[in-house]
Amino acid sequence: MQDLLIKGTKSSPSIAFCAADGNLSIRGESYPEHAVKFYEPVLQWIRDFLETESTPLHLTVDIVYFNSSSSKILMNLFDMLEEAAAGGRQVQVVWRHHEENEIAQECGEEFKEETQFLRFELQSYGDA
Repeated sequence: MQDLLIKGTKSSPSIAFCAADGNLSIRGESYPEHAVKFYEPVLQWIRDFLETESTPLHLTVDIVYFNSSSSKILMNLFDMLEEAAAGGRQVQVVWRHHEENEIAQECGEEFKEETQFLRFELQSYGDA
């Protein structure tokens, strides 16, 4: 399976998914004009990974800002990962946020509350 690399822009996050080690990252801001179109290859890549690979999956999300369309897609992503974890798959999500970004922290907490089987960790960081 090939890696998935998408360069970030002002309104869309950078995506880096490595099939060999199961490390995935979504970083930046997420308010693309067509969020469904932007994220469809990402969701498909994860579906394919879950179906064909046995490697544990580790997703790091570090999104400074995202709009409601991106929020819905992230929830769909977490639902997909929750289902995989409920089936016994090793899946971890690390939701990173700047310590002063209360909105990102609250969103991470809300996403975490929606999961039962998924290992969902919140990490804050400062300017250091």
